[in-house]
Amino acid sequence: MMRNKFEEDLRTLQELIIELAEKTKKAVIKSMDAFRTENIEKALEVIDEDHRINKLEEEINELIVVIITRQQPVAVDLRRNLTAIKISHDLERVADYAVNIAKSTIRIRDRQENLPLENIEKMHELGIDMLSRAVDAYRTEDLYAAKEIGEIDDQVDDLYGATVQFLMNSIADSPDHVTNLMQMAFICRYLERIADYATNIAENIYYLVKGKHYFLNQ
Repeated sequence: MMRNKFEEDLRTLQELIIELAEKTKKAVIKSMDAFRTENIEKALEVIDEDHRINKLEEEINELIVVIITRQQPVAVDLRRNLTAIKISHDLERVADYAVNIAKSTIRIRDRQENLPLENIEKMHELGIDMLSRAVDAYRTEDLYAAKEIGEIDDQVDDLYGATVQFLMNSIADSPDHVTNLMQMAFICRYLERIADYATNIAENIYYLVKGKHYFLNQ
């Protein structure tokens, strides 16, 4: 009977993690849509809605405490709970970066032409793909899918380096647009960090399945 309750709690925990991941992914998409369309109202919505994600992470952590206290799990069951704590934290940090993108969007004024928007869009596209793969890999405990996430992160790093270099070089040519260029560089940094956190999730899936720590982006 106790084991049945334990397994039910674990299923609930997984469902909450997946719900958190979906809300987080939507926040990133919405923040980038606000940036793309220069929509201040939409950016403000991302900021206002962040408390829901924070509350969900708190709910997950509270459930994990209850599971560990009540069941005192060992081996793979304990790893499952420890992994859930780490993944929920990573997802909450991703949501924070979505808020940061929204804030940078609000600070940008009269965006000039000839900027590397295509690179920024590609970083966003890859980051969303990584988050989606991470959720699927967590749901199915698929190590092959987790490994692919680390490989995609290399592409994001390359785009980040090239794009920020372009923006920094543009400051000398467009001193009147320093604020905008810096905010766009910040957005690139936030997208790069989102990809890093997706990679962290993939690494945690390796830990869940194998019981060892692997670093996928080195």
